[in-house]
Amino acid sequence: MSGEAPAFPWEAVLHAGLCRMRLPASDFWAMTPRELGFALGLLRPSAGTPGRAGLTALMRAFPDKKE
Repeated sequence: MSGEAPAFPWEAVLHAGLCRMRLPASDFWAMTPRELGFALGLLRPSAGTPGRAGLTALMRAFPDKKE
């Protein structure tokens, strides 16, 4: 039928999230489509990656261990 949108590729998405990425089902179903797209590399941040100064600032703001 012309003019209809293609069906959502559930099999491919489930395989990518649960098998290839090995996400727990609860994490997979909690993701938004945008988050899944970024995780699969289908989407890219428009601002690019932070430089060294930006990374250092983020590491100070969000340390792995609280002091």
